[in-house]
Amino acid sequence: METFETLVRAEFAPKNTYLNTASAGLLPARAVAAMHTAVESVAAGQPADMFADVEAARASFARLVGVPGRRVAAGASVAVYSGLIAASLPQGAEVLTAEADFSSVVTPFHVRGDLKVRAVPLERIAESVRPGTALVAVSAVQSADGRVADLDGIREAARAHGARTYIDVSQAAGWLPLEADAYDYVASVAFKWLVCPKGVAFLVVPEDLGGLTPVFAGWVAGEAPWDSCYGPVEELAHSARRFDESPSLFSYAGARQSLALIEELGVPNVHAHDLALADRFREGLRALGHEPVPAPGSPIVSVPELGHTQADLSRAGVEVADRAGNLRAAFHLYNTSTDVDRLLDVLSG
Repeated sequence: METFETLVRAEFAPKNTYLNTASAGLLPARAVAAMHTAVESVAAGQPADMFADVEAARASFARLVGVPGRRVAAGASVAVYSGLIAASLPQGAEVLTAEADFSSVVTPFHVRGDLKVRAVPLERIAESVRPGTALVAVSAVQSADGRVADLDGIREAARAHGARTYIDVSQAAGWLPLEADAYDYVASVAFKWLVCPKGVAFLVVPEDLGGLTPVFAGWVAGEAPWDSCYGPVEELAHSARRFDESPSLFSYAGARQSLALIEELGVPNVHAHDLALADRFREGLRALGHEPVPAPGSPIVSVPELGHTQADLSRAGVEVADRAGNLRAAFHLYNTSTDVDRLLDVLSG
């Protein structure tokens, strides 16, 4: 019988101490093999049906976040989906965001120029929703330092004031149990905690499609895509597929396999594994005299004033990130307590 550990060891064999999933996750062997097969099929003039991979990946992501597949659009970029939502807002609408949130989440609202974008500290998002707020747009987990948003509080505050919610789960999907149905729009790239290739992203919309206009609709947005290749699409898809971007097919060939692995492992199991490692690191840091940024319940640990050690750590075979002068370590399913201890050992000098 396969266990969490045996499944992981069969798929991942990093040659270093890789603690940078918040930048990019490692690819499992099954995804790499699927992409090789897909590329070879095209080289041989016998292309595999990679559109089937898109649909399988869509369905898998939908199960992971607890919604029907018809509510999930498949694309490549959170910024594109932020732009789609920004384009749907009326002139003068107020958008509430978190200070210093990831640029792909917030920039499209600023680019409009005729929206009222208000930024407040992450911890004050829920209390800052007010009458007239049209949309709350925030990352579930902050990329820079791993702080987790009060998603329940944000949802309730938005409902109380009639605001819609847009949650980016790029730093959460894959380790944090999520119920996307609790929010209006949920977007995520998949190349981080979902261990997919780059070029894969998803958007969850409400059953009524959330009042969004598919401003970048192409042939894949048609109800019958292969009958929608020429001239204006006569009938848009009746589902969230009307918001699909033309897919990066090789990436989706791999993503199908990566997402299946996350389903097999189980997000609750990944959650427990990742947080145990992050907590071990936090305890070790305090023993060394360092206090991490408070981010309880997060596998991302940010350590002030240690960002300058990133280059030395990399030369020692330990991959972390330097974000705004802070050392950022991210612990995921392929990491072990040995990785934590290796990082602490190098930091102790």
